[in-house]
Amino acid sequence: MSQPKVFASQADLEEKKVSFTQLSEHAWAYTAEGDPNTGIIIGDDCVLVADTQATPAMAADVIRRIREVTDLPVRYVVLTHYHAVRVLGASAYAPQQILASQDTYDLIVERGEQDKASEIGRFPRLFSNVETVPPGMTWPTMTFTGKMTLWLGKLEVQLLQLGRGHTKGDTVVWLPQERTLLSGDLVEFDATPYAGDAYFNDWPRTLENLAALKPLALVPGRGPALVGEAQVKAGLTSTGGFITDVRASVQAGVAAGKDLNAVYKETFAKLKPKYGHWVIFDHCMPFDVTRCFDEVTQYPDPRIWTAKRDIEMWRALEA
Repeated sequence: MSQPKVFASQADLEEKKVSFTQLSEHAWAYTAEGDPNTGIIIGDDCVLVADTQATPAMAADVIRRIREVTDLPVRYVVLTHYHAVRVLGASAYAPQQILASQDTYDLIVERGEQDKASEIGRFPRLFSNVETVPPGMTWPTMTFTGKMTLWLGKLEVQLLQLGRGHTKGDTVVWLPQERTLLSGDLVEFDATPYAGDAYFNDWPRTLENLAALKPLALVPGRGPALVGEAQVKAGLTSTGGFITDVRASVQAGVAAGKDLNAVYKETFAKLKPKYGHWVIFDHCMPFDVTRCFDEVTQYPDPRIWTAKRDIEMWRALEA
């Protein structure tokens, strides 16, 4: 009997080239060829970091880049959502406050431990020096609902919930004076959206809300920083197109009475020519189609992924 494929990401061992790019007067992007990004706001009196990297050891490289341009303290860490690969490096920054939406806090309570174990199993390279992660969960010290405004000296920074998409707690960081947006995983560019905890029906409308801000620069969750209206529009449009295409294919399969395995194979084949060159396409598709199938059939809210459920799903769809 042939052995099932291991997670596509477990075979991804190549280190990625890091870029540290200034997008506007106060905003910088730490990007790594499709690995998770970090956004940095350097204000008048302190620094804000959005999405921390997966471990304190990995966060140390972000801090090194920050120190090349400023010696101001990192006062705020923002968790755009709850996924472990985004939050477990927080302790390295020794921030005064860790900020998140109340929805994100609730998700950490509900499923943080399971998600942590699940993600570390899926993405070993992205959790380099995982032993440096403190025991337990990374907890926000302050939460908000809808909108929070921070002042970094005279620089206004808005934390906004503009709708559900990648998760129910998604938060973006918006600099209205510079029209610069840190989107978290609501937007990806040349990288496949992970939608295992998503709201497919809501996500395109949430992207419309992001577009209504008319950003001139955007740090996506994965992929290169986007500068200029044309690049920002491309990021928003391609992310929305992928989510819409997955949902349309899954809906058609469900309407035809097909089971998850058949819907997955059909959707993978439909989307491969258009999106197959994107980073982690092979890895994300089983999770994305499974979640969309759930949403279309009987689970309006995402089910909790555990390491055991990950393996069962992967073997069922990729054997």
